[in-house]
Amino acid sequence: MATEIKNLSVYNKDEIPNAKNLRFGIVVSAWNDNITEQLFKGAFAALIDCGATEKNIVRWNVPGSFELVFGSKKIIQTQNVDAVIAIGSVIRGETSHFDYVCGATAQGIKDLNVKFDVPVIFCVLTDDTLQQSIDRSGGKHGNKGIEAAIAAIQMATLGK
Repeated sequence: MATEIKNLSVYNKDEIPNAKNLRFGIVVSAWNDNITEQLFKGAFAALIDCGATEKNIVRWNVPGSFELVFGSKKIIQTQNVDAVIAIGSVIRGETSHFDYVCGATAQGIKDLNVKFDVPVIFCVLTDDTLQQSIDRSGGKHGNKGIEAAIAAIQMATLGK
């Protein structure tokens, strides 16, 4: 049985709230930057397409995905943002390091969502291979950065 490849990065702009008056933080991991830069480009373009202005998008870089939690916390505390997108890429290697980084990063971002009144969107690819990451950062499965940006807009306007 063949599985259909679906690009989930396609959205209907008319169904997304206008982001004109929203401020976004994007925290980007430098590790696997060939992947994270593509995710950032997708997120940034989608935010702009949905009405956000460049001056209302703050980008911070951190060394790796594990550091996304601290970077996201500090951007919330200092930049008066309505939502944060945490962008990273962890690709499985030969050791259990992958499991620890992925688990701690997911748990940390969840904790930020519980602690703060600012949504933090998990845009961390946790793939087994480089090809899977490429497929999800602008390849055949779309760009998860776009999906994260749409989620950030939706969450920032939730309850408003």
